[in-house]
Amino acid sequence: MLLELERECLEVYKRKVDMENKSRAQLQQMIVDNEAELAAICSALELKVGKMPISSISIGTSADASSPDALKAALAEFISMLNFVFAGEGAGMAFSKLTDGGAATPAGLISASTAHAFALFVAVSVGANISGGHVNPAVTFGAFVGGHISLLRSVLYWIAQCLGSVVACLLLKFATGGLETSAFALSSGVGEWNAVVFEIVMTFGLVYTVYATAVDPKKGDLGIIAPLAIGFIVGANILAGGAFDGASMNPAVSFGPAVVSWTWNSHWVYWLGPFLGAGLAALVYEVIFIGSSTHEQLPVTDY
Repeated sequence: MLLELERECLEVYKRKVDMENKSRAQLQQMIVDNEAELAAICSALELKVGKMPISSISIGTSADASSPDALKAALAEFISMLNFVFAGEGAGMAFSKLTDGGAATPAGLISASTAHAFALFVAVSVGANISGGHVNPAVTFGAFVGGHISLLRSVLYWIAQCLGSVVACLLLKFATGGLETSAFALSSGVGEWNAVVFEIVMTFGLVYTVYATAVDPKKGDLGIIAPLAIGFIVGANILAGGAFDGASMNPAVSFGPAVVSWTWNSHWVYWLGPFLGAGLAALVYEVIFIGSSTHEQLPVTDY
């Protein structure tokens, strides 16, 4: 009797031990599963934060604005901008002279579109291996927002680009015997904020094209497609917006003629619109398509 009772107690004890062991094993498995889930959530949160371009913006160091490579890049931007503005603005002046003031006609618009598309294709191509071939303060700003160029290098580029445009217009004025380098202006019936929207949309298209063909690390080997596509989108946008506000998309291109002719009517439009459009394009492409998490200067051969 006592032996049977002892055996039953032992069986009860074994069952309780087994139940405790199973409960402990289940609890340990739950802890492991929860730790894995928490790690996955933390990783996802870090990835989402890392994808924000604002986290990859870099102020830069003094070398970004004073090193020999930086100065060479600035000189390349100056020369590319000079060539671009001289050809683009010069084509408009030549057409106006040949047609006795007919630059503001459909034929003049097509002439301006073609000249700017060809000139920008060349300007971007010749500067790509040295400075990245920005040839536009708005493009530089878009690259800065995306974390692909530091702020100090951007300021250096902006100075060089604006100086290149001014020098090009001065050379045109001298070479043409004093003909006016017409500043960008709004057409009749077009308000300043109408023009801002035009510039935002057109510059968005331009900088989005730059990102897709030159900045995106998944672009592959596109060769000359990037400068060609950039030239084409500028030419197409001139056909779309040229009759309304001149279709600048480039603050430096507007700045040079404004300085030489000393005409500043609604000039702020040609800075605000392009910068907003460029920044928006950079944010959209970086957040949705690239998701870069750190500041990384792109090789000049790629951009």
